[in-house]
Amino acid sequence: MRVIFMGTPDFSVPVLDALVTAGHEIVCVYCQPPRPAGRGKKDRATPVHARAEVLGLPVRHPVSLKSAEEKQAFADLNADIAVVVAYGLILPQAILDAPTRGCLNIHASLLPRWRGAAPIHRAIMAGDAETGICIMQMEAGLDTGPVLLRKATPIGATETTGALHDRLSAMGADLIVTALNRLDTLTPEIQPEQGVTYAAKIDKAEAAVDWTRPADEVSRLIRGLSPVPGAWTTHKGERIKLLGAEPAAGQGAPGTVLDDAFTVACGSGALRVTRAQRAGKGAQDAATFLNGCPLPSGTNLGN
Repeated sequence: MRVIFMGTPDFSVPVLDALVTAGHEIVCVYCQPPRPAGRGKKDRATPVHARAEVLGLPVRHPVSLKSAEEKQAFADLNADIAVVVAYGLILPQAILDAPTRGCLNIHASLLPRWRGAAPIHRAIMAGDAETGICIMQMEAGLDTGPVLLRKATPIGATETTGALHDRLSAMGADLIVTALNRLDTLTPEIQPEQGVTYAAKIDKAEAAVDWTRPADEVSRLIRGLSPVPGAWTTHKGERIKLLGAEPAAGQGAPGTVLDDAFTVACGSGALRVTRAQRAGKGAQDAATFLNGCPLPSGTNLGN
């Protein structure tokens, strides 16, 4: 098929690779424009842009798709279909209608649950037992289109957003290839009105750990916000990012370190921090972190 690929972050890269490997003709890659990054604040190409250049594919990165010129340029590609995954721009109706077979979106949730911007984070933070990938026909609404294929996967008890992100990216790559191979035989499934939830963009204000909450809730927050933006607490005025957690036995005043293995008491129960990061330092496993930043039993976090 003649495919327009539309994606921007790391999550989208395996999908692009899978489409190329499957033999589809990628007539153009659309992604977000390069933006300032790093200490020098020099423009840096997005992960999809960088990968497309390695693959020798044409790249476009318009700031908007709303102009008549951009709509015409898109239509002139004469694509059979567009594959969209974490692109980052709203697609006007003229863009949705341009490819002969329309536009397919790879969404990282079991629609209609977790429509919107942060489905992986929200699934973990809410304590969902499973999530998955949906291949959806795009329409004007926010993730409202009919679903062509879906695949579920359990969420591990200690899994972070970073780990689940990588698994779902690989699943999406496999599932879109299957969808394109079976496109003529798939029956679109209209999303039900029941069970709709929205995965709002993560607000940094959500990242501060409230140790008075139950241990399972705090654990979900830590894992759901790992690695970005990272849940955090404080110790002697220094902010510490908490990037991994697992269940642990123990009880005490909320925020109190209970042993030398980074077990912390919560409002009910306790959890063990498995990965942490100090400001200006790299992320470390708990044992390595505690070697450089001792938190003896009785230490109070968050004050």
